[in-house]
Amino acid sequence: MKVLMGSVAAIVAAVMVGSAWSADSAAPGQPAAGNAAGAKAAAGKSAGASGASVHGITGTWNRYPEIDEKPDPKFPPASPVPPPPLKAQYLADWQAQQKAAKDADARGQPLFTDYVQCLPDGMPAMMMGMFPMEVLQTPGQVTVIQEAYNQVRRVYLNEKQIPLEDAEPGYWGHSVGHWEGETLVIDTVGIKPNVKFRGAPHSDQLRIRERLTLIPPKYMQDEVTVEDPVYLTAPWNFVYKYKRYPGYKMNEYVCDSNREYKDSENGGTRLRIPK
Repeated sequence: MKVLMGSVAAIVAAVMVGSAWSADSAAPGQPAAGNAAGAKAAAGKSAGASGASVHGITGTWNRYPEIDEKPDPKFPPASPVPPPPLKAQYLADWQAQQKAAKDADARGQPLFTDYVQCLPDGMPAMMMGMFPMEVLQTPGQVTVIQEAYNQVRRVYLNEKQIPLEDAEPGYWGHSVGHWEGETLVIDTVGIKPNVKFRGAPHSDQLRIRERLTLIPPKYMQDEVTVEDPVYLTAPWNFVYKYKRYPGYKMNEYVCDSNREYKDSENGGTRLRIPK
């Protein structure tokens, strides 16, 4: 009888473990079969307690619309990024730099840029989706991986933002976020001075705010606001849009053995041709 009771207990325990595994193995944001209401409630409770996201943005995304893609009338393309609202004392220099770059491109002699140095975009340019990007949701964190230059950005959920003076400057800064419905609200500080979006200068007071929203079943958009009381007269607002890229496998992107270099005489880009 003791052996029989032990076997029954083992079977019950195995069933309980199997049930727990089944619930945990459901797709992100999807209730486990057989107890949809309970699983949904548990998922919501888990998300609030641990910061685990059940919002369904995990996956690979590409910028929208792609070249030659006919846009969805229900999801129109984003407007072009407007010029930065720079203060008058900085605007003239920025405009001159933009004209010089445009003229150099027209001559077929592009100016030397960070890309030539194999440097990553940094924020907020890495979010424009120039190459596919992958979004991963894990407890307490959302990670964005941009294929271009293997850029990795981490958004820490439900944490207080660090003081500006404590933010060590980096390419992607220090990001914290929280969910408001299906929108991930992100606050980023601590961007390196040499990381200039569209060539615009910025100070250590720079702050990037984002509203990353899933638009089921296959779209997502990032409403970006750049603030800098030192250089800007007003917030700089623009939107990035994305489309799911199912089945795409992220590739390694390493800028290695670059043959381009800066021409010391005119600041242009030159190419070393091996003999």
